[in-house]
Amino acid sequence: MALTGRTALLAALGSLPVGLFAPSWAGILAVNAPLSLAILCDYALAAPVRTLRFTRSGDTSVRLGDGAEVHLTVTNPSGRRLRAHLRDAWPPSSWLPGTEQAISRHKVTVPAGERRRLTTLLRPTRRGDRQAERITVRSFGPMGLAARQGHHEVPWTVRVLPPFHSRKHLPSRLARLRELDGRTSLLTRGEGTEFDSLRAYVPGDDTRSIDWRATARQSAVAVRTWRPERDRHILVVLDTGRTSAGRVGDVPRLDAAMDATLLLAALASRAGDRLDLLAYDRRTRAQVRGHAAGDVLPALVNALAPLEPELVETDARGLAAATLKNAPRRSLIVLLTTLDAAPIEEGLLPVLPQLTRRHTVLVASVADPHIEKMSRERGTVDAVYEAAAGTQAQAQRRRTAEQLQRYGVTVVDATPENLAPALADAYLALKAAGRL
Repeated sequence: MALTGRTALLAALGSLPVGLFAPSWAGILAVNAPLSLAILCDYALAAPVRTLRFTRSGDTSVRLGDGAEVHLTVTNPSGRRLRAHLRDAWPPSSWLPGTEQAISRHKVTVPAGERRRLTTLLRPTRRGDRQAERITVRSFGPMGLAARQGHHEVPWTVRVLPPFHSRKHLPSRLARLRELDGRTSLLTRGEGTEFDSLRAYVPGDDTRSIDWRATARQSAVAVRTWRPERDRHILVVLDTGRTSAGRVGDVPRLDAAMDATLLLAALASRAGDRLDLLAYDRRTRAQVRGHAAGDVLPALVNALAPLEPELVETDARGLAAATLKNAPRRSLIVLLTTLDAAPIEEGLLPVLPQLTRRHTVLVASVADPHIEKMSRERGTVDAVYEAAAGTQAQAQRRRTAEQLQRYGVTVVDATPENLAPALADAYLALKAAGRL
């Protein structure tokens, strides 16, 4: 039995000397029999907690930064009125700091044989699955002197999805894709482009695109329009090793890589290409394969949501083997990893010829904008040392990028907010050049 308002009850008794000794509850109840009887009656009239029934409903997924509503229905099958304080417990990352008290705690009154619905508004601060913890109920008697308390387990999971901030860049890249997709005459054509249609010549068109046979059959000059080949295969490989756990600004490198992956997937699906995903460090952490264009983005979002970096060194040979296994024919391999010298020189470079022999390889990496800021600092001795360190770090990344480019690898090195659009531009450039 939980007794409430202990301080107020002690003050009401008033007959015991304060500070001489700490009175026990048994002694207090013996001194004041009417109050004891009132407390016992209040406890007896409190609705039982064990017989309460709970069901959940509401959102099962939410984008990081948005709110999710989870409904909890409380059914009181007993013959007594339920007057209760209820705590619907969730992990701390399920809401903004300092808001747990206001959100998770509810006051509820449920008449006998009826039900009430409570709503808990979650606003998660991390990706992944958030699972409901136990429900704690304190059922008070009519006078509020005593209460019953108990717990219930009511499972529910809310999956927190990546936010996909880079979707704002999608319209401009789709406009560029429409230009490549045969709706305008391409001035530069690469190997592997497909003939699309004929149209009338307009000033400014490349004269090499004139179709002289078609022109001879009609009175106007006709030009050929071309579009990049469709149904190309793209394999995005996420390096989930220790380097992906580093934070650049307030964003983990892995999260920036995920955002770039989602923009690339949205663009590739509109271009008619097929995109698969492989997340790897020392073993496969996530995989998406064989989805149709309309289903690939939801599949990617669900696969990426619970993915976290592993504090281990990435096995480059295992990564290359897994990549080749998932790309049986010529593909565009997009590897999102670090450009730090040691992991590239000791890990990736020895296995890179296996990938470039059959595939087009693009390496994308998250650059730290603080390093660029450091390289511009002047004015104090400390600032000069920081500038030297920043300049050295930038030069090292450039040397690493040049090493990769000697193998025919396209390199994208951009800050977290610019990585996604830069990767999309590199994909469009490869497509326009016919290198997919």
